Amino acid sequence: MSAFAIQLILAHLIGDFVFHPDTWVQHKLQTKIRSKYLYYHMGVHIIALLLLLGFKNLWAVPIIIVSHYLIDLGKLYTTNAKNYRWVFTLDQLLHLGVIFFVIHLHETLEFDFQKFFDTPTLLFITFLVFVTFVSAIMMRMLLAPYIQEVQKDDEAEGGSLKDAGRYIGMLERLFVFGFILLDQWAAIGLLITAKSVFRFGDLNKGKNRKLTEYVLIGTLLSFGLAILSGVLYLYLLPLI
Repeated sequence: MSAFAIQLILAHLIGDFVFHPDTWVQHKLQTKIRSKYLYYHMGVHIIALLLLLGFKNLWAVPIIIVSHYLIDLGKLYTTNAKNYRWVFTLDQLLHLGVIFFVIHLHETLEFDFQKFFDTPTLLFITFLVFVTFVSAIMMRMLLAPYIQEVQKDDEAEGGSLKDAGRYIGMLERLFVFGFILLDQWAAIGLLITAKSVFRFGDLNKGKNRKLTEYVLIGTLLSFGLAILSGVLYLYLLPLI
């Protein structure tokens, strides 16, 4: 995998997941093409691309930005309460398809470029972004059918800190990712045990089967994504 490819993918992850607040998403869904945040979103992508490309290969920027704008418009006008997960998935596949098309053009035409970071560093940053921000959104999409039902029961028992679950998930995935890179698989088992001990009292006290099942699914998804990321990173690292 070339540095150019990782630069484009990392720029996409930063623009679509790291600097893309929920307030922007909701405003865009409500006002669509008239939303100022749609254009802020495009601006974030432009800045990320320019910085990561080191202001080289600027021919790729308008291709990615124009296509991204059109794909996002299509998503805004087709998303509804029933299909938003499928539209989100298709949206990401189309963005990645454009990126891989641009990568193919670059490799075919053999443009000269200077690396903004060396390739191993970019690969590492890309996986850090994935196990934190990207995985959090993926889990929210996968767990969407259960969230409202569990939240009702949780609020009845006093609720929880705002966004606490999101940050706990990010931290645990970072720990798991780090343990795999350090070849400390046993530490992952200790982390799972520690989390189970802390959550057992709450779940046992509440006797809420739905919440227990939700936490179990979320935990397995979180650890699974982190483990897959760590294994994939170690597989790709020797190839670059």
